[in-house]
Amino acid sequence: MKSLLGSNLRYDLKASLVVFLVALPLCLGIAIASGAPPMSGLIAGIVGGVIVGAFSKSHVSVSGPAAGLTVIVLDSISSLGTFELFLGALVAAGLIQLILGFAKAGVLGYYFPHSVIKGMLTAIGLILILKQIPHALGYDKDFIGDFAFQQMDKHNSFTEIYYAFQYYSPGAIPIVLIALAILIFFERPQVKNHKLLGAVPGALWAVLSGILLNSLYAKVQPDWLLKDEHLVSIPSLTSLSQLPSLLTFPDFGLIADSAFWIVAVTLAVIGSIETLLSIEAGDKMGPYKRITPSSKELVAQGIGNTVSGLIGGLPVTAVIVRTSANIASGARIKLSAIFHGVLLMVLVLSIPGFLNQIPLSCLAAVLIVTGK
Repeated sequence: MKSLLGSNLRYDLKASLVVFLVALPLCLGIAIASGAPPMSGLIAGIVGGVIVGAFSKSHVSVSGPAAGLTVIVLDSISSLGTFELFLGALVAAGLIQLILGFAKAGVLGYYFPHSVIKGMLTAIGLILILKQIPHALGYDKDFIGDFAFQQMDKHNSFTEIYYAFQYYSPGAIPIVLIALAILIFFERPQVKNHKLLGAVPGALWAVLSGILLNSLYAKVQPDWLLKDEHLVSIPSLTSLSQLPSLLTFPDFGLIADSAFWIVAVTLAVIGSIETLLSIEAGDKMGPYKRITPSSKELVAQGIGNTVSGLIGGLPVTAVIVRTSANIASGARIKLSAIFHGVLLMVLVLSIPGFLNQIPLSCLAAVLIVTGK
């Protein structure tokens, strides 16, 4: 075990940093689109990384809040009346997933046709690239994790691109071009495998270049400065004593109501299907073609959703975008998924001001390369 950890540690540490940079805006955006507190998305990302990562038997899968559940979460909060009641239903959904896992219901995942998995991966890659074009151009009217065709800002995927070319932010274009150039440079095998150059992932250099260039705008070209909706926006703490105020606890007041259980069953079933699809896809994308025990994965997801619901997080599932980024960044074992959750927790609490300087346009570059 020690030799396994030592030989893979540097690869997984590097991959975890890239997954963190991908997960950060997605966690925030999905929470906002779901009508939930922004912190709930970050909590789900932390739980998906640390808790699900610890119990999962997958080597490369990453869990967290899923864009595919935003409409369900939004409708569920509305139908139950409060976010706290929704959290109660989420805890029940996690327990249902535990039951499904112990009942070996994960075996259903082995019956998904390979053509469905390949089609899903191709579609997600294409959608991911199309969705990042507006953010790359500095048109950030929609949240960065929205994968729906009909968007929250009343546009669709294609009209959003049209408006982005009409109302682009000049400062975003040099940032995304430089970020893409850095990412492409670091994708070259001779760079990626270099002892010194390959030690730090290109995604980090891309993000740092975006922060530095935007800071330079403030001095030499103030009209190009990106701020407000064009930057990451994390709730910040002035002291650790405020930490409990960021947590929301569940309300089980409607546990005898049918609406409560409809939401719980819906979350458990849809979340389990998305997890099984993502796990199957991740296994096929991974370089070692390892097979994840699907029923044990449902148990891990059930534990994750129970914990997430108890402390104010969104539903978690295995998610293909973060899994793809993890695999592409060279992750070998599940430590990268756990480390990305630790990074979310530590950095969001310790340096939110610095993270809030990250332009969405350079994160769009990271996601475009992930979707290629």
